[in-house]
Amino acid sequence: MSAARPVDIEVFSESIKRYFDVTTRKKASVRSAYLLDSAEPVVRCDYNGLINLEGGFRGSVCFSADRGLLTHVLLTIGESDYSDESHRDIVGEIANTLSGRARRHFGEALDISPPQSFAGRSQAVQPRASGRPVAIPIDWNGYEAWLVVHMEPRA
Repeated sequence: MSAARPVDIEVFSESIKRYFDVTTRKKASVRSAYLLDSAEPVVRCDYNGLINLEGGFRGSVCFSADRGLLTHVLLTIGESDYSDESHRDIVGEIANTLSGRARRHFGEALDISPPQSFAGRSQAVQPRASGRPVAIPIDWNGYEAWLVVHMEPRA
């Protein structure tokens, strides 16, 4: 299997930038992508939002962020509940944003799972594509997060 094209991966990084710009009115910047050493398609932060892909592609996309970044997002959008559940909800919402943009780019042939959100290492994430995942570091308001794209076109 061949890996996803850079333009396919860019759909997800553009989606994250747009999420922060629209939701928080503060721009996020995307740094240079790199291949992870591990086949596990996640950078383990405090919270992770994962969507699985099927159809024309198979794989997954994960947004990983630490509690501080997510707390700041919750504060910015006017939330007053900073529980673990609220942090899982917001990381899931961010992952859901990725789903919407992916649907517009890839079309109806791509099946996207509802987002799964989980804390740290509380859930095993099995690779759904071959090769090594691509990690995309994101900077927002002094915080760092990661977007991990691990996808390949179906034969």
